[in-house]
Amino acid sequence: MDLGLKGKRALVMGASKGLGRAIADSLAAEGAALVVSGRDQAKLDAVAGELKAAGASAAFGVPADVGSAADMDRLADEAVRLLGGVDILVLNHGGPPPGSALEITEAQLAEWFPKIVLHPIRIATRLLPAMRAQKWGRIITVGSTGMVQPIPNLAISNILRAAIVGWNKSLSAEVAKENITCNILAPGAILTDRQKETQGAIAAKRGIPVEAVMEERAASIPAGRIGRAEEFGPLGAFLASDHAAYITGSILRVDGGIMRGF
Repeated sequence: MDLGLKGKRALVMGASKGLGRAIADSLAAEGAALVVSGRDQAKLDAVAGELKAAGASAAFGVPADVGSAADMDRLADEAVRLLGGVDILVLNHGGPPPGSALEITEAQLAEWFPKIVLHPIRIATRLLPAMRAQKWGRIITVGSTGMVQPIPNLAISNILRAAIVGWNKSLSAEVAKENITCNILAPGAILTDRQKETQGAIAAKRGIPVEAVMEERAASIPAGRIGRAEEFGPLGAFLASDHAAYITGSILRVDGGIMRGF
């Protein structure tokens, strides 16, 4: 299927690896022009080269830390300068450390609130006026199944990502008539560095090998396995296309059936 994304301009955050990279790969395959962000310029330059080889009409790497408001402003402005505008914004970032609700501190919440809530909203707000002016835009947030059902031992993530659910739903209703969609992609267990980190924390707490925890995790999923990043990225490209123009304000789970609710 041709998704009609050739020439569309996308900013994909956290795209040097993992789920952000998977979405960037899928957008590149459709001929989109991309700015990818992360914290390592050398890695971003390598990714940009690979995206161009994979079909991107243009690709640039811009380093930025989601924990910095100034970096988010600079990233937005640089993406507009390099691409001529941003039609598709993919909000993505690393997750907070594991821990229970009884263990979290105010300092941890204060550290992670800007990264998960404040600064993603900040960069989206900065880029929205141009989307509204052209009557077309896509905002895709890479979230977590914890947005639907809290995940044990990920209390900080569960708490703060709930705020993004409220923002996404509120914003989607306000801009829908302007052909701007706002959706959340909620991955379950997908084999990324983040998955290895969270399962490693569980293994350490239980005093068992991480391989045993990964096997238990896979067995708990109806699909019987942990997912692959390449099974996640194409859904991001689909949501960015006109084929998904009537999907907005939604949370789409990519979880192998692990969530038992509807």
